[in-house]
Amino acid sequence: MVSELTHFVQGEKVHGRSGVFGDVYDPNTGRVQARVPLADRTETEQIITDAERAQVEWGSWSPQRRARVLLRFLQLVEDERANIAKALSAEHGKTVADAHGDLQRGLEVVEFAAGVPHLSKGEFTDNAGTGIDVHSLRQPLGVVAGITPFNFPAMIPLWKAAPALACGNAFVLKPSERDPSVPLMLAELFVEAGLPPGVFNVVNGGKEAVDTLLTDPRIAAIGFVGSTPIAQYVYSTATAHGKRAQCFGGAKNHMIVMPDADLDQVTDALIGAGYGSAGERCMAVSVAVPVGEETADALVAKLKDRIAGLRVGASDDPDADFGPLVSREALQRVDEYVASGVEEGADLVVDGRGHTVPGHEEGFFAGPSLFDRVTPDMRIHREEIFGPVLSVVRAADYEEALRLPSEHEYGNGVAIFTRDGDTARDFSHRVNTGMVGVNVPIPVPIAYHNFGGWKRSGFGDLNQHGPDSIRFYTRTKTVTSRWPSGVKEGAEFTIPVVR
Repeated sequence: MVSELTHFVQGEKVHGRSGVFGDVYDPNTGRVQARVPLADRTETEQIITDAERAQVEWGSWSPQRRARVLLRFLQLVEDERANIAKALSAEHGKTVADAHGDLQRGLEVVEFAAGVPHLSKGEFTDNAGTGIDVHSLRQPLGVVAGITPFNFPAMIPLWKAAPALACGNAFVLKPSERDPSVPLMLAELFVEAGLPPGVFNVVNGGKEAVDTLLTDPRIAAIGFVGSTPIAQYVYSTATAHGKRAQCFGGAKNHMIVMPDADLDQVTDALIGAGYGSAGERCMAVSVAVPVGEETADALVAKLKDRIAGLRVGASDDPDADFGPLVSREALQRVDEYVASGVEEGADLVVDGRGHTVPGHEEGFFAGPSLFDRVTPDMRIHREEIFGPVLSVVRAADYEEALRLPSEHEYGNGVAIFTRDGDTARDFSHRVNTGMVGVNVPIPVPIAYHNFGGWKRSGFGDLNQHGPDSIRFYTRTKTVTSRWPSGVKEGAEFTIPVVR
């Protein structure tokens, strides 16, 4: 049976009025499991109006009172964790265990944001001038919006919403129409936790809804995660309309493997980081860079052996290492990239095309693919595949290995595996990417540090979560005050200076 999903407005589920719907597929079977309404401009503008009205009360609450709502939300999500993970897995295709991880990394940012009474404190200077005090305030922006991707339907919405709400803003979420159920579930739990109706809203939609959020003057800031072309479009459009924007795009994450690295550890790291969640992660390692022919030969042999033992299965299969891709289009895209690697002369060591899962023959499954002897000019190295495809680019020496991620157009994350501290320290300082892992394959920072890539992986001056998120969702007001002392000094016609 195909269910009909809703928007979430003013604390309630609201049916779409545009008459336009999108299909939500079950990636395990290839069948439509739900229809999601796609809002038009009028619907989106009304949601912004409702959010603007609700923000006035919410913004007047003390930071500690707002934090208590987040803390109650955390408990409610814990109570519903199993149901949320199951729903996430069923729409996205990642395993249930991976869905739990998706949710957990989002909740960690909620925990961080609950510290807003401290995080949003301003500064104070006593007697900055004779009898003059100066202090600063961090105040909410008003109504802000988040446009989030399909690959983390719990984590990224919470990364955007939690700091925004903690700082006193109203939030309009436009999630991916491919897997919108979890954001709707989270919205209900926010209201149950005590969030005033209208402060957190979910509008499902396509380009019309997005463009409304980008151009409506009542939206003060936009947070986006998705592909680089769309990130660049969102950033340029939002900023052209006077909005703050933090937009994160694609990635091509490399792992440098030095000759002294523990190859068993490296193999485990590459298998998990390259093929986990079917490679549908912006922090997935899609390029291995072994230094030296001996290192490369040994690594490829180990990877080939380990790949043979991987289990690709339905997302609710507890023994599956990873599940299906999110859509048939995603599966076709991966197959096309594998074909292009073969055409350009890379050595296809393991071919994951044509993979089927018994009982789920129409599902969107891709097996793991492994390429060796990939060169930097090939498409499978230049472009983000977003699937279970790992490329091995052999480097003759350390300097060549360092150049590969540094000169790539993307600069999201990178890792190096080595036993040598000098090499690791030099690499961390010189590599031209935003996040670095040393013997850590997926260097996603913990919630109280900032997350963000460089170059064409990120647009905007401030990153996600950590201290940057509080700065992004607030504006600073500085107050200079003096109380009359009964002494009349007369008018001054020069600029005030400290005396």
